Amino acid sequence: MAVHSMSRVGDEGEVPSASIRYVDDSVRTVPFSVLRLADFADSVPWRQFRSVRGQRHYSGTYMSATTAGPVVHESRLELARLLLADFDPAVRGIYGQPCRLMARIGDRVRRHVPDFLLVMRSGTARVVIAKSADRLGEPKVSEALAWPGELVERCGWEYEVWSGADPVVLANVRFLAAYRRPGVVPEEDVRAAWQSVRDGDELAVAERRLAGGRPAHEVRPALMALLWSGRLVTDLSRPISGDSVLRRCA
Repeated sequence: MAVHSMSRVGDEGEVPSASIRYVDDSVRTVPFSVLRLADFADSVPWRQFRSVRGQRHYSGTYMSATTAGPVVHESRLELARLLLADFDPAVRGIYGQPCRLMARIGDRVRRHVPDFLLVMRSGTARVVIAKSADRLGEPKVSEALAWPGELVERCGWEYEVWSGADPVVLANVRFLAAYRRPGVVPEEDVRAAWQSVRDGDELAVAERRLAGGRPAHEVRPALMALLWSGRLVTDLSRPISGDSVLRRCA
C-alpha cells in the first residue's frame, strides 16, 4: 500500500497532510512532510464529543499529570493507553485526537484521526492508535491502520498500534494514578517518606518505619505518590503489596 506524494497541487489528498484544530476554532492543514511538534501548540482535539446516557463508547477526559490538564479519550482501551503514557517518564507531552490525517491511497482519499500524539523526551513524537486485538485481523481494519503508519514513519516519527497491556501492570498503574496530582498528598509527607525509605525496603517495612507507631494506612499515600512519580520503583508485574521491594531512583 503506497501513500502518494504530491502530484497535482490542489487536489484533495494528493499531498499527505495533517489538519489541526486550534482554540479559536480555526483549522490549519499542514503537509505531513513539513509537520512539526510546534504546529500543535494551542491545538484542541479534532473531534468534540460529550458523554450521553446509553452511548456505546466510553468517552471522557482524563486529568493528566504530564500535561497538567485534560486529555480526551473515546474508549476504555484508549483510557488504558493514556494511563500508561501519563505514567511513562519518557513521555513529556500528550495530545488526544491531535489531528486528522489525509492521503490519497490508490484512487481513494483516506482520512484518519489518531487517538494520541505522544511527545517523547528524546525529541521525537509517537502517533498512537488504540485498537482491540480481536479486530486487528479484519482486512478493512488492517488496511485502515497501514497507511497512517507508512505516512508517519516516512516522516521520521514513531507509529504504534496498541491493543492492551499486562492486566496486572495496568491495574497497578491505575491504582497509583490516584496519587498523580499535586496536592493529593501533602508535599511535606512526600518529603518525609523520601527521607525515610531505604533502597531495597519492602513496602510494609517502609510503612512501619515512616508511621512511627501510627496506622500504616496513614503514611501509605506518600509512598504511592513516590511510586507514581518514579522516584521509587517496584516490580509492577506483581500486584503491589506489603512485600513489594522498593528501589530509589532519584
